[in-house]
Amino acid sequence: MKKNMMSVVYHGAGDIRLEPRPVPVLRDPLDAIVQVTRSTICTSDLHILNGAVPRARPGVVLGHEFVGEVVSVGSGITQLQPGDRVAANCETFCGECWYCRHGYVNNCERGGWELGCRIDGCQAEYVRVPFAHTGLVKLPDSVSDEAALFTGDILSSAYWGAQLAEIHTGDTVAVLGAGPVGLCSMACARLLGAGTVICIEPDPFRRTVALTNRLAGLALDPADPELSEKIRAQSHGRGADSVIEAAGSASSFETAWRIARPNAVVVLVAMYEAPQTLPLPEMYGKNLIFKTGGVDACRCGELLHLIEQGKLDTSFLITHRAPLRDILEGYRVFEKRLEHCIKWVVTP
Repeated sequence: MKKNMMSVVYHGAGDIRLEPRPVPVLRDPLDAIVQVTRSTICTSDLHILNGAVPRARPGVVLGHEFVGEVVSVGSGITQLQPGDRVAANCETFCGECWYCRHGYVNNCERGGWELGCRIDGCQAEYVRVPFAHTGLVKLPDSVSDEAALFTGDILSSAYWGAQLAEIHTGDTVAVLGAGPVGLCSMACARLLGAGTVICIEPDPFRRTVALTNRLAGLALDPADPELSEKIRAQSHGRGADSVIEAAGSASSFETAWRIARPNAVVVLVAMYEAPQTLPLPEMYGKNLIFKTGGVDACRCGELLHLIEQGKLDTSFLITHRAPLRDILEGYRVFEKRLEHCIKWVVTP
């Protein structure tokens, strides 16, 4: 293995650079070193770039969504060996603390969102993965790197959100935002039995993606003055049975609770860059249930099995591919939604 590698390094709000870094080495018996074969730029990376994640450490290598090949493992790792193809979890978790035992891995006492935030991440040629026994999942032979790429982050976020939404067979589910997480949320809502999925998205291209890939049966612009009426028309006059808020815009939180029927579940999957207002007097009597927080990405094995069975497919997300040397252009295109970019995949 070479001594240095190219990496995307965060130097503070608005400042990322592609520069050389030493190749990581094992530090703990539960570590693994992985050669990155595919990674992506995530909206969470943009939040860091915009200074909206105070816990992000300047000097860190960005990135948390990747697949790769195991290069070396610590003495405490028994289920993986060099040469294994693996998908990575976006979260670092010990698997032993109270939160991990209850499935709340986002709140692990020894981890949480670490990769690409507090410790060096995957927008590089190699990455060190702590707690590799929980953070890495071996890929089935029939599942390609790109098919598995989104397992540990946006697909996990979508599946987690759809499960929180308490979807019953035949329900009307509204999803705000047709970005990567929103589109995956639609797919997961379908998988969990939704009868009607409504996509709410301002971008006409993304609404078309939702419809042409049969993720949603109806796609609406949130600026439509008849938005609420159209949703009630699809839900026996009541409003959405469940709402998954994956947009995180200035107005999407208000839209989410307004289009929900009384006694509905509203799941907030989005990461906001500003505080949201909970206008309780206006909500009084709707008896809404709100569920929110960082994704508990502890079902990667289950998701890979669903991918292997053909029940989940995220290939429609990949609109751009380029090598690591072009990633700063990728940030520009992805952040500004140029060229209809949904996901920019970093190739070797």
